[in-house]
Amino acid sequence: MIPEQLRCLYLHGFKSGPQSSKAQQTQMFFEDHQNQQNLHIPQLSPAPQAAMDQAQFIYEQLLDEVGPASTLVIGSSLGGYFASYLVERFGGRCVLINPAVKPYELLRDYLGENENLYNGERFVVTEDYMDELKALDTPALAQPQRHFLMVQTHDETLDYRLACDKYRNGPCIIEYGGDHSYSNFQQRLPAVMNFMQMPY
Repeated sequence: MIPEQLRCLYLHGFKSGPQSSKAQQTQMFFEDHQNQQNLHIPQLSPAPQAAMDQAQFIYEQLLDEVGPASTLVIGSSLGGYFASYLVERFGGRCVLINPAVKPYELLRDYLGENENLYNGERFVVTEDYMDELKALDTPALAQPQRHFLMVQTHDETLDYRLACDKYRNGPCIIEYGGDHSYSNFQQRLPAVMNFMQMPY
């Protein structure tokens, strides 16, 4: 089910971490197929540029190891925003789960102090935070077929239509209902593996 050469980086969302449900479901899927050593789920810094530095460091190592055709980044929410940046800049492919499209607008509601939902880390969202996010934007996709969009229409946090518009020229699953956490994500992991076996 999991291609032998596949190397995967999972990027969590805002105030989240490796303990989130989708990250854990991905971990279990790789473990069930005896491939857990090829999955990387870092705890990202709350600061956008620092988070990207972490993600880019791992991603470039995976690309060097197996090449772009076998390298995947899965990004949830804000992690999806980061994932598109990595793929557009360095190659490879990404799966975007209810991705943030313009987080520098959405996260203005969180200006001030915030707390990570899983590890309790406190951090401050400032105007500089928004500037760092804007610097990572990918408004026009050079390789839309390498971005696999998965959205649920009842996402209570993000407007799924923004993602459908941005990623309209690539593969997608648009599912009626659901929520921002993307309920039943584990059932979509075989589709993720099928995406990785498509011609690069």
